[in-house]
Amino acid sequence: MKTVLFVCSQNRLRSPTAEQVFSRRADIDVLSAGLDPTCGNPVTSELVEWADIIFVMEQTHRSKLSRRFRTSLKTARVICLGIPDDYEFMDPDLVRILEARVPRFLP
Repeated sequence: MKTVLFVCSQNRLRSPTAEQVFSRRADIDVLSAGLDPTCGNPVTSELVEWADIIFVMEQTHRSKLSRRFRTSLKTARVICLGIPDDYEFMDPDLVRILEARVPRFLP
């Protein structure tokens, strides 16, 4: 079973939406986390090492992840979805974008 981590800044809107949308799949384990130090569920080296695939919402997230967790990123594939911080939690447009962009990278 593949392990998937969704990452955004605060872990309040985009990545929790992605976690909820894809947690229904039986063939993957899904979690979400944020890169900002003040977020409730921050990215840790353990989460990075746990993940087979890490989806980041923006290129800046990929850069921060690479800088902070370089040694933990040895095996995870990092994919930037290019989704700006313009959506609310479970926004139907955000859900449609996620459903269009994410599945091609999943088993």
